[in-house]
Amino acid sequence: MDLSVIVPVFNEEENLPTLFKSLTNSLVPLQLNFEMIFVDDGSTDKSFAVLNEFLKESPNRMKLIQLRKNYGQTTAISAGINNAFGDVIILLDADMQNDPSDIPLLLEKLREGFDVVSGWRKDRKDKYLTRILPSQIANAIISKITGLKLHDYGCTLKAYRREFLGSFQLYGEMHRFIPVYAQGSGAKITEVVVHHNERLHGKSKYGLDRTMKVILDLITVKFLMSYSGKPMRLFGGVGMGLIIMSTIMLLFLMIRRIFFTISVVESPLFQASLVTLILGVQSIMLGLIAELLTRTYYESQGKSTYSIRSIIKNIEE
Repeated sequence: MDLSVIVPVFNEEENLPTLFKSLTNSLVPLQLNFEMIFVDDGSTDKSFAVLNEFLKESPNRMKLIQLRKNYGQTTAISAGINNAFGDVIILLDADMQNDPSDIPLLLEKLREGFDVVSGWRKDRKDKYLTRILPSQIANAIISKITGLKLHDYGCTLKAYRREFLGSFQLYGEMHRFIPVYAQGSGAKITEVVVHHNERLHGKSKYGLDRTMKVILDLITVKFLMSYSGKPMRLFGGVGMGLIIMSTIMLLFLMIRRIFFTISVVESPLFQASLVTLILGVQSIMLGLIAELLTRTYYESQGKSTYSIRSIIKNIEE
């Protein structure tokens, strides 16, 4: 299979006929062996029935997955990826705001040698205060913290080489962080401007509360990408900082006691220094436990802490 297009669906019955036609018209001329994977994420309207009709029309090119309930977009995408067979995987929203006609553009960038191609909705057709501004703030924060400079992490329309999708599991709202995980595996990533259409039917499933969820997931991603193989660097660093802070406070109290005969134990700094010292020791101990868990995770599953792109050799075995 050359190409798998994964479309998570939740209550989009009115948009699906247009999407299916547009997607088919964009993929057939490519002359690739492709599959369209629609994941019904517990829709409560007629989306699954509509998709079933499409399956009858295109049985050899379409796969339909129905989840038992609404798990969320990330889980639906994960289910699609786990059931895809394409060497290249493209993600696409079902609301027709992503344009299937941009798929050839993404594939062209992959042919240039990139491993991940991310869509950028430069001319976005959404409300500024409730959708665009929070997204811009979130994108700036994510780019700053992860070091991967993308204008639009929230754009679902992205293309991936399959080998960069098999080394991690997706939780929460983490589908938008797939490029960050891929970068951690050595992927070459680029961004292209794609079309963004106004929503014709239905309403958006996302609000301002999603921004907070993304920020919380970002903390998890940052830890996994920067410290999953060396957690003592984080917890031990914090612990040593707290111990140094406690030592400075105690030295200050001792000097004040020697030169000004001011009581040490009656000062609030004394209690603060003891609490800081205890927290520092606990943080270091937490780092040791995290180190043990990390080694158990990698060694019990036979996972490596590195990723090989290729091996070139001229030695006969």
